[in-house]
Amino acid sequence: MKRSRTAEGGAPRLAEGVGRLGTESAFAVLARARELERLGRSIVHLEIGEPDFPTPEHVATAGIAAIRRGETGYTPSAGLAEFREVIATELAQSREIEVAAGRVLVANGAKLLLFLTILAVCDPGDEVIYPDPGFPIYESAIRWARGLPVPLPLREELDHSFSLEDLSDRLGTRTKLVIINSPNNPTGGVVPAEDLPAIAELIRGSSAWVLSDEVYRRIAYDGDAPSIASVPGMIERTVLLDGLSKTYAMTGWRCGYAAVPEPLVDPLTRLITNSVSCVPAFVQAAGVAALTGPQDCVTAMVDEFRHRRDLVIGGLNALPGVSCRSPRGAFYAFPDVSEVRIPSQRLADRLLEEAGVALLAGQGFGAHGDSHLRISYANSRAQLDLALDRIRSFLSG
Repeated sequence: MKRSRTAEGGAPRLAEGVGRLGTESAFAVLARARELERLGRSIVHLEIGEPDFPTPEHVATAGIAAIRRGETGYTPSAGLAEFREVIATELAQSREIEVAAGRVLVANGAKLLLFLTILAVCDPGDEVIYPDPGFPIYESAIRWARGLPVPLPLREELDHSFSLEDLSDRLGTRTKLVIINSPNNPTGGVVPAEDLPAIAELIRGSSAWVLSDEVYRRIAYDGDAPSIASVPGMIERTVLLDGLSKTYAMTGWRCGYAAVPEPLVDPLTRLITNSVSCVPAFVQAAGVAALTGPQDCVTAMVDEFRHRRDLVIGGLNALPGVSCRSPRGAFYAFPDVSEVRIPSQRLADRLLEEAGVALLAGQGFGAHGDSHLRISYANSRAQLDLALDRIRSFLSG
């Protein structure tokens, strides 16, 4: 039968899957904060997870030099061979593991590799365990892939790590992937090194892959944050995710990388080809300079974050109705505001609109983040002092 060329009436519709995509509240709050600033309001920005440091000069210079050499065309979807070799060497040294350059993939931000890993391993109905509170895109990507999100609570009494019992209770025959984020966004929690062998043993008893999100690894205050990929045998089932954005203040350069198990190399490479094609050559040249060049810029940034952490945690714990554990990594504080008697989302909204302090409600990071706020202390000490003064005045008013 000949198909009619006449369209049926009615408005065009979106795909059903769009409704399963979540978002990051940080960008919505940032937009509102910018709007208030345009209206003449003074706003202290504690909402966005972005280092307030410039990209190191030697890194920027390498990227600019590559542009001037004409390195502005397509590159292999998996990444340039030189950059992949440099990454493999860095991962081997920092995690004490053996990683072949052929198992390293480069993409336009660690977030893309996170998303594509979930798409590559998750069929409809598969379960994915992820930290709660945690990075909102974990749950969003799981739902987009029609997987079943299984939140793994991060316990405040465990310094925002998870218990072995909670993990064991959630692992099952339908578990396809376990996501670990250490240091964690939004809590700054770090999985203790002594827990990793037992965690690995539990996961080896399942058929699950592991995605270890380590983008904040270098921003740690009590030594390096340990990696589950360093436990013998785990690198064979672990996607070890890292990137340049946080460590080298390169958020806008959009460059992440991962060491992946051999069976995932081709699927992830094809997903990169089908979505973004490749990472620009000049960005990868900057990445080589970042990983092989002087690291004093990283040391100085982490030292400054440590000072800011201590300032913020001390100030928060002096506020009425507020208590906050000291984070072991990243650049976030996650204060408990349950005693303030204002729901955390309402409190965050009022602090922005009435006090001029932009921060995030913890519930945007999962159900276990309720009654908390997330504060990014990636801002100057003067601005942090101002924010604490404004919050104190608001709570005392």
